[in-house]
Amino acid sequence: MATVEQEAPKARASARYVRVAPRKARRVVDLVRGLPVDEALTTLEFAPYSAAEIVYKVIASAQANAENNLGLDPESLLISEIKVDEGPTMRRYRPRAHGRAYRINKRTSHITVVVESVQAAPVDAGSIRRPKAAAKPAESTTDTKSESAEKEETE
Repeated sequence: MATVEQEAPKARASARYVRVAPRKARRVVDLVRGLPVDEALTTLEFAPYSAAEIVYKVIASAQANAENNLGLDPESLLISEIKVDEGPTMRRYRPRAHGRAYRINKRTSHITVVVESVQAAPVDAGSIRRPKAAAKPAESTTDTKSESAEKEETE
């Protein structure tokens, strides 16, 4: 028989029909995917995008759900899944010259966040963001002493 592994407890939060374009919300979501919740909230607090405030509220709600409903430690939470789906588009019309009308699409989004405890879930190496290491200086292939200095020593 196959062994059944116990899945880590996960807390969810979602905001539906949010009046922000999905493309703009995805730009913000990509900043925090795979980060610890505290670090993600700090990043969003200073992000210069209007969608950052909405995503901040959804992540904070998921953190509160994990703490109150599941009893998880809010310091040990990691964003395991975050996605932005497209909601319905509201169509509006702008009057133009000569009786024409141009359509304006007011797009909406559905933002979903899933957080889980770091201790309970092993983190795969691909989801962790690490700062890139500084390039190491290349080792020189030439000797430190010049050939003329070596000749003088041998004489």
